[in-house]
Amino acid sequence: MGYGLPGYVSMQNDASPLITFGPVPSRRLGRSLGINNIPAKHCSYSCLYCQVGPTACQEDTPRSFYQPYEIRCAVAERVDALRRHGEHIDYLTFVPDGEPTLDVHLAKTIDLLRPLGIKIAVISNASMIWRPEVQMRLSATDWVSVKVDATNESVWRSVNRPHEHIGLEQILNGIRAFARSFRGVLTTETMMLAGINDDPASIRGVADFLAEVNPDKAYLAVPTRPPAEPEIRAPDELAMVRAYDIFRSKRIDVEYLVHDEGDSFAFAGNAGEELLAITAVHPMRHESVESLLAKAGASWDVVDELESEGKLKHVAYADHVFYVRQFPKGLRLHG
Repeated sequence: MGYGLPGYVSMQNDASPLITFGPVPSRRLGRSLGINNIPAKHCSYSCLYCQVGPTACQEDTPRSFYQPYEIRCAVAERVDALRRHGEHIDYLTFVPDGEPTLDVHLAKTIDLLRPLGIKIAVISNASMIWRPEVQMRLSATDWVSVKVDATNESVWRSVNRPHEHIGLEQILNGIRAFARSFRGVLTTETMMLAGINDDPASIRGVADFLAEVNPDKAYLAVPTRPPAEPEIRAPDELAMVRAYDIFRSKRIDVEYLVHDEGDSFAFAGNAGEELLAITAVHPMRHESVESLLAKAGASWDVVDELESEGKLKHVAYADHVFYVRQFPKGLRLHG
């Protein structure tokens, strides 16, 4: 079903068969029902550590992807099914395959989701937040996370590999402006990478900026799932403690995000579809897949079949085996 709109993408033809996934266990949001409002890997960044791989289509301008009423219907159906299965949802979270604020319909979609009576969150890389219209769209939410991996231009470009037309200073100014006006919960996330942005100078730069912004919570994170670039590693304990101490010295309310969320994934339908929907944006440990299959009353044959069809693959990272969604053949990736 199409709408004849510029940039419209049909859900039925998208690489991800479901616009919602989960709820998944979230270290910040409890039981989070994910909303995938952007097609596979349309993003303004191509971060070294991205858990869903390199960016396929790098963009720097918000546009139309899906229609708000389609997303609203998909989410409402999912919520209804989960409630029938006794599953609890703490947040509806826009956390897609790419950057959620590239969706020009974000505010309208949020407005349509409000009658469901569930708080709404957006996890953003902040690359579009310098735009006043994006700040307006985000202001409709209850909880927003913005990425601040670096405040040094060269480090930022190395870590986040942004679209060539995006500048760091405009992003930082956008975060400052949004923080002054936003009435919900504002958090930040800084992904720590060994030998790249975990040195004292880089951390002090981020801490100085966050002290000015004064978020409700600042999270120091490390990669816990397979990153886009396999050589990426988490810093050692000394570097993490040092970063925490620097943040605290600036009177920042800081917390670690250094552990996996666990195995409490919800099930309310077809086991294969559930796995594909979740792994499109949230790589799952072997133990988590086993747990979901057990909840669904399904066997490991489901995984074997998806792997044989080229829809799912497993990779080893940090002493664990993870299952991730395969991109369709022919999808061009920017490294």
